[in-house]
Amino acid sequence: MWIPLAGLLLGILLGLVLQVSVSFEFARYTAVGIIAALDSVLGAVRAELDGTFSERIFLSGFITNALVAVLLTFVGDRLGLDLYLVALIRFGFGIFQNVALIRRHFL
Repeated sequence: MWIPLAGLLLGILLGLVLQVSVSFEFARYTAVGIIAALDSVLGAVRAELDGTFSERIFLSGFITNALVAVLLTFVGDRLGLDLYLVALIRFGFGIFQNVALIRRHFL
């Protein structure tokens, strides 16, 4: 459980210390990638609390979620549609669901 959280914390700290600047063209891709990664990390924490965590499932889900979200954003850009919103809504829903399940575990 601590490895995904430590990675998330390390990434946030590095982003703040290095003051990474993202150009406007890539802002949507970055936002979608971060939300997909956060959904995967919270899913891993939930799975660890449930006793079903698997590193293989976490890593494959992390990479697959990020790739699908970025691909959906790319296709939407080419079609002139805001398909990145679909990914943000789906992963946002997953984040809230995982947080609710983690909260219930501690209550």
